[in-house]
Amino acid sequence: MIRVHILIAGKVQGVYFRSETKHKADRHGVKGWIRNTPDDKVVAVFEGEEEAVKTLIEYCRHGPAGSKVKKIDLKMEEPTGTLQDFKIKYG
Repeated sequence: MIRVHILIAGKVQGVYFRSETKHKADRHGVKGWIRNTPDDKVVAVFEGEEEAVKTLIEYCRHGPAGSKVKKIDLKMEEPTGTLQDFKIKYG
């Protein structure tokens, strides 16, 4: 089990980045959350089996059609095991 905090910069808002990432997270059994930031980035936490989390990270390197990822920053964290599902956070 691993946990990653990821910040994605570029054209990542208004292109279904959050909903498509949630769909992939649900399909791969990854827990966590994703939300937009006030400075037009997307931030997320992924927790789950290593290969599943790596799949989500790779997806975030390009994102859905219409997005243009310029940079991602990753920070490994200790898994908590407290996340129940994957959520889109608002606000």
